[in-house]
Amino acid sequence: MLGVLIEKELTTPDYYPMTLNALTAGCNQKSNRDPVVQYGTDEVASALKELGKAHLIGRSSGAGSRTIKYRHAVAEHLRLTREQRALLACLMLRGPQSIGELRTRTTRMVNLPDLTAAREVVEALIERDPPLVSILPVQPGRKEARLSHLMGSVPPTHSAQTVASPEGEPAASVAVRPTDLRSEVEDLKDRLEKLERAFDKFRHQFD
Repeated sequence: MLGVLIEKELTTPDYYPMTLNALTAGCNQKSNRDPVVQYGTDEVASALKELGKAHLIGRSSGAGSRTIKYRHAVAEHLRLTREQRALLACLMLRGPQSIGELRTRTTRMVNLPDLTAAREVVEALIERDPPLVSILPVQPGRKEARLSHLMGSVPPTHSAQTVASPEGEPAASVAVRPTDLRSEVEDLKDRLEKLERAFDKFRHQFD
């Protein structure tokens, strides 16, 4: 529910806050969701009550409207920036991901110019007390660590501080170095192309 509300706030603010039916539809959409779910309005309403008790959900209604709409309260209650909200929402909606995947998949919600900017946001979420993001052990066949949110119950495989990489290096240091070399290479290519175009334009001024 929180992920959907944050996503709607950042991508289509004209349709935010959300009615119960709109929120249910947002939870049940089949694209950009992992896992895909099928909730009923009763389940969503029950979850909203629990989130309200945790001060993470608020109600809103327009002037003259009897329809209750819901908004998230994580910005005020948890003091999260727009960038932090975007990455956290993406983790809630699409499951564990690498930093490179997070940066790519949050482009509609926020502008993170490069992997360094994305890592800084992740670090801030990891270093909170209690942490809101955890580093998962590197899975067989994968080269980069993945991240998971800690907004619900914490699975036993999650640890924000003590998970180690295969080389015995603390996982926290894995999170602050490039975890998606392909994304890094693409960034460098884009920068090089921009520099070449700028240089050609400058040179033509003297032709």
